[in-house]
Amino acid sequence: MRDVARVAPSDTVTLIDASGAEYSARLERYGHAVAELRILALHAAKSRPELIIAPAIIKGPRMDFLTEKAAELGATSLWPVVCARGLVRAPGAERIARWNRLAIAAAKQSMAVPPMRVHEAIDFAGLVSAARRDPTFGGIRLICTPGAEPAGAILERERPRAILIACGPEGDFDADERALASQAGFIAAGLGPNRLRSETAVIAAIAIAAQWLASGV
Repeated sequence: MRDVARVAPSDTVTLIDASGAEYSARLERYGHAVAELRILALHAAKSRPELIIAPAIIKGPRMDFLTEKAAELGATSLWPVVCARGLVRAPGAERIARWNRLAIAAAKQSMAVPPMRVHEAIDFAGLVSAARRDPTFGGIRLICTPGAEPAGAILERERPRAILIACGPEGDFDADERALASQAGFIAAGLGPNRLRSETAVIAAIAIAAQWLASGV
């Protein structure tokens, strides 16, 4: 606040908590490693269209990076998926908690509220089952596929009010996973002509979907 944003005493700021509620506050003073603020008003948590990203779990810092950028770009939920060709198995509770902390911090920095929620890891069959039985979703389900119809064109045609996107590992989804997705109504969606790393594909997919949802059409 002091050294980067140059917030000075008597300036007003917006605070965000983990639930997505916003507070208007005025900076009273800086102390040693602390800033004292006076709360002026509370604003109820906002709602926004569902944008669920379901990426294959990737290694260490790359998954941290993916989580942070997904939250910044406006994903509402992240479902980590254990894929047949993935190199990483299900993470423990500690890593899920870490990803949720990263998501909350990224939401505060980017004002993407309410913060993205990171769910427990599931396998691909579990993802398909969850997507099928969620009666509140009511949106479109995409599976990123090289060479498929561009995701933007699909969104323009289908005009969904919510979006779920599955992104595979660098070895891609296997034939069984693609068959499951097809049976569950997932639509193959392309992200351009280039071969993308897993985390890049996730970022590209969210950017396309978030921009479309933000257009309000």
